[in-house]
Amino acid sequence: MTYNKVTQGPIISTFFLFAFPALIALLAITTASLVDGIFVGKYLGPQALAAINILIPYITFMFALGLMVAIGGTVTAGKFIGEENYKEANGIFTLSLISIFLFATLMAIISLFFNETLFLFLGVDEQLTPLTQAYFQVISVVLIIQLTTMVLYYFVRADGFPTLATTALVLGSIVNIMLDVLFLGYFQWGIQSAAWATGIAQIIQLLVLCTFFTKKQRLIKFQLCYSSVKPYFRGLLNGISEYINEISVGIVIFTIHWLLMKEQGNSAISGFAVANYMLFISMMLFYGIIDALHILVSQNYGARNFTRINQFMLLATVTVISISALLIVSALSVSDSITKLFIENPESDAYQLALSYIGVIWPCFIFSGINVLLSCYFTAMHCPLQSSIIALSRGLVLPVSLLLLFTNFIPSIPFLFALPIAELSTFIIALTLYLRFQHNIKQKFELVTL
Repeated sequence: MTYNKVTQGPIISTFFLFAFPALIALLAITTASLVDGIFVGKYLGPQALAAINILIPYITFMFALGLMVAIGGTVTAGKFIGEENYKEANGIFTLSLISIFLFATLMAIISLFFNETLFLFLGVDEQLTPLTQAYFQVISVVLIIQLTTMVLYYFVRADGFPTLATTALVLGSIVNIMLDVLFLGYFQWGIQSAAWATGIAQIIQLLVLCTFFTKKQRLIKFQLCYSSVKPYFRGLLNGISEYINEISVGIVIFTIHWLLMKEQGNSAISGFAVANYMLFISMMLFYGIIDALHILVSQNYGARNFTRINQFMLLATVTVISISALLIVSALSVSDSITKLFIENPESDAYQLALSYIGVIWPCFIFSGINVLLSCYFTAMHCPLQSSIIALSRGLVLPVSLLLLFTNFIPSIPFLFALPIAELSTFIIALTLYLRFQHNIKQKFELVTL
């Protein structure tokens, strides 16, 4: 019988074996993204920062599909690994890599031919169009490598190589930062160079991750298995909540950009970009911990180790609450210093708007981590309905509805208050679903033991 540390190893050390490398990896990604924003804002100005951020809805759409494939695939493969059914796990792995590469390639072709329509939909005005066009021409192709790398990263972690996966992401992030410094800071090249820096870093990440195929200890391998097609699509359904989580970010930001442009113009987009970077940091920190649960919970679910699942959940909850506390302290005490990283002039409209937006959105940190944690738990337990309800509530239905409600009917309330109110409401829904599910699991266990 093959030893599997996920289903058999000590709880605390196993949790941090997967959670800590994932946290380091996502922190590295976050740092690289921040440096992108900092250097673009400082050397190319607020307009360039707005040009990059206005593409977020499209980029999040792409990442949403990538995460649906990556997490839906690894959760499904994880269940098969827990059952020691490696043939089906191989098939899921293979189909996931092939499908994301084909999807990303097709979207790159379509988006390059119809970029004018896309820009019109995103609300890119004449002032931003040249900068947005220059960046988009490169980043749309880079996304092919980036999404393929992301899916491979998730499977490498799921197969018990979290250190290799983290090494790839950290190395790529370091290269990205160094190239930003070189291209934007030293050579002072244009906005395209930020996209080229990302692309070169992604190639390096992919090359490091490909060393996984030389590991003799790996449990899964690249192998087509036609019987895996049906479970693969079921896995996509199970990963729909991750798709909703990610695509909702794009829809919500699109809605906010539309409202900001309507009221205050490009300065508001630049100011919100700073607040949005803080939200991005928080989610990367949370996902660094929570992503480990996709592996830990799904494999133990396959092995029917429900006690271990609850122990992993308790550790994750304590860790997420600790991160939330640190984020709140940072938002309340050093928001001015954070804003200065992106916008140098404290007297500018963009700078002042950034501070006001941070002052509104910081309560999101109280509830967002737990909400994503519970959504992840249901995904790993193969409960797509509950997971999707949480994802839709926090990411799409509640924030968009409240944004439009405040704007049109209660203009005295800043519409960005919709974000923390949506998180609080979702927390109540998510906790109710979790407690009910735990009660049902307990009843089933009592029936089995009797």
